Amino acid sequence: MSHTTRESADAVVLTPATPPVAAVIWLHGLGADGFDFVPIVDELRLPATLPVRFIFPHAAPRPVTINNGYVMRAWYDIKGFGPERAEDDVGVRESEGVVKKYIEQEIARGIPASKIVIAGFSQGGAIALQTALRYQQRLAGVMALSTYLPLRATLAAEAADANRDVPILMCHGVRDPVVPAQMGEASRDVLQRLGYRVEWHTYPMEHSVCMEEVADISQWLQARLA
Repeated sequence: MSHTTRESADAVVLTPATPPVAAVIWLHGLGADGFDFVPIVDELRLPATLPVRFIFPHAAPRPVTINNGYVMRAWYDIKGFGPERAEDDVGVRESEGVVKKYIEQEIARGIPASKIVIAGFSQGGAIALQTALRYQQRLAGVMALSTYLPLRATLAAEAADANRDVPILMCHGVRDPVVPAQMGEASRDVLQRLGYRVEWHTYPMEHSVCMEEVADISQWLQARLA
């Protein structure tokens, strides 16, 4: 499936040659930008019968505490290392609001919420989980790559009933030195205890994406969006 690419200050958007029937909003990791995952679209090899619009937003630049306050594209500040670190509640919720606007934009363009997947890698995956599980209309699914669940203490109270059974794909490298696999596993366990359906995959890689994972993502997307 061929796509036309539109770039703006806010996002990179890939629109299929035929009218899209679904959309994927894909969030990059810390210090990257929306271009980071654009090349993966061709590698997914989605069938021509499933025209999907891909939206790759750019996070706003902000100081990141663990990087000595250096300003970079980030969905929220990271204030320390380890599971007990203080979380940037304000930044996480601010980025949740940004993603909600992209969802509403796709709905306004004719894509129902039930055909929209929220995806993300690392920090982007955390915001994908944060947003989708609290969104008030049923989504097609959540794809959380090499990431963890943010603001987990508030999820039970804030979870949207519409997405209590939303399919969740979590993928992680077993040698990840940035977001250790144990953080992903702990997040998976929290989600499962809350009743969410989580499909969990691990790969012999670090903080990255591998071709086996891309094939699993493609299969999962086709099942969710067909």
